[in-house]
Amino acid sequence: MKIKDILNEKTPTISFEIFPPNARMSLNQVMAAAATMAVQKPDFMSVTYGAAGGTKENTVKIASSLQDYLGIPSIAHLTCVATEKERVKEIALEMKAAGIENVLALRGDIQDGIPYPAPDKYAHAAELVAEIRQLGDFCIGGACYPEGHPEAGSREQDILYLKEKVDAGCDFLTTQMFFDNDLFRDYMYCIREKGINVPVLAGIMPVTNAAQLRRIYSLSQAHMPKKFERLVEKFGDKPEAMMQAGIAYAVDQIIDLIASGVSGIHIYTMNKPQVAAKIMENLRDVIK
Repeated sequence: MKIKDILNEKTPTISFEIFPPNARMSLNQVMAAAATMAVQKPDFMSVTYGAAGGTKENTVKIASSLQDYLGIPSIAHLTCVATEKERVKEIALEMKAAGIENVLALRGDIQDGIPYPAPDKYAHAAELVAEIRQLGDFCIGGACYPEGHPEAGSREQDILYLKEKVDAGCDFLTTQMFFDNDLFRDYMYCIREKGINVPVLAGIMPVTNAAQLRRIYSLSQAHMPKKFERLVEKFGDKPEAMMQAGIAYAVDQIIDLIASGVSGIHIYTMNKPQVAAKIMENLRDVIK
């Protein structure tokens, strides 16, 4: 089922994100985690390429398994900056052959030692979106950044690039993680003023340990509200307390966003079924 149709039928949606195998987690472990999370009946699940575009070979396999064996609509990530145009087309067609109807089109991270831009690769997500639109009847999602992309000169410039991406064929957007809902609300006002009217899913990351927070900041430089900083300072060296407090903070964010009329909540689960379960337990009556 296409994500755009799910979004038309239900508000808000709840979705989970998982990542493929890496050095710490085998394919069997990832599939077991996905199966456990599927019990929570998310509206759909997305499968990433992994950090810096790695581990992409299992993305199609996992996304198709979610649909075929677990009955959960899936969306497969597709990045382009480190992959030749012809290979990107091949992957999109592999997705189509596997019955995957939804693609999250991303530029991906620029990697050391790989020329950018390169004539044999797509330089921007808008180019990738336009190409996918030509390859099949896909529902195409894109990423957006409430605090501005780290490489953009300004948030205003970033929104102009976002408009190009949506005009190229994006059906919906998912935000980078954020921890301050007021920033999200301000961002929504700004993009709507620029004529970006597709549904926007709010990306929420439950921070359950201090090491995870350091990595989040190094990758996204997301603003940390004082309330969140106090939480980490108090519980960061107490794993069980930090997990409980981090989940509580994420739940508080989600409830506030739902009350504000958000189209959907996309939870970056980090392949942790117990985190997804505890969040859904707290939202059971809110999302009825």
